[in-house]
Amino acid sequence: MKVLIVFAHPEPKSFNGALKDTAVSTLKALGHEVQVSDLYRLNWRADLSADDFTGDRLNDDFLDLSAEQEQMFTTSTPPTPDVHAEQQKVLWCDMVIFQYPMWWFGMPAILKGWVDRVMTRGFAYATGRKYDTGMFKGKKAMISTTTGTASSLYEPDGVDGAINHILWPIHNGIFRYLGFDVLPPHVSWMPSRVSADERQAYLDAYATRLCQIENTEPLFFHPFADYGPDQRLKPGVIARSGFQWNPGAGQAHDEAADEFTRKIASAG
Repeated sequence: MKVLIVFAHPEPKSFNGALKDTAVSTLKALGHEVQVSDLYRLNWRADLSADDFTGDRLNDDFLDLSAEQEQMFTTSTPPTPDVHAEQQKVLWCDMVIFQYPMWWFGMPAILKGWVDRVMTRGFAYATGRKYDTGMFKGKKAMISTTTGTASSLYEPDGVDGAINHILWPIHNGIFRYLGFDVLPPHVSWMPSRVSADERQAYLDAYATRLCQIENTEPLFFHPFADYGPDQRLKPGVIARSGFQWNPGAGQAHDEAADEFTRKIASAG
């Protein structure tokens, strides 16, 4: 398997760096090929702007980003060299791992900027090529992240809310939207506030998880057949995603959330 790790932490000696290094060594020992995009070392520019378009613009007076991206793709106009290099890595890999610290309930801006600039319209998605029919159908994707606080805060009744809800914008809004099979996340809880032995146990657990990666069951996402013309779950469909729930099926939110949380726990 070919694995791309997109690493987003400014300090190579951080625990995120240790997780990245563990993934590289473990996966290579298993015979997988690995590439790492270290975004801070690449001095990655996070903002998507007019500077991303190298050819003639559709409209020089108004910047319609998706239209310009599609124009660039359909005319085979090359993207900027940095974006082109990352897109080639995405095409090369069978699996993408996002390695990052949880900042403000999301990923660092540099990683969001990687998504904004690399996963362009035409290259990564298009009309009729999303979710079930996404461009990257057959590839896998996974989050490995760290938190600054304990796991208890990320339970459904925790002050920060359920971790699967917090990760939904990436799981569904990026990975699944582009067609990836989304594997359960690996979360290392507040590594800066535990002992050295506990941090090593985190790394060992991650290595064990990666040894099972090819046989890990993806998270469940509803197929298009479960949705009506309005792209809402049909009245009789029981939501199983963990973030969705279906009042039309008489379902309360916690029923779906509990099932999803159990699945993540069993994979971790």
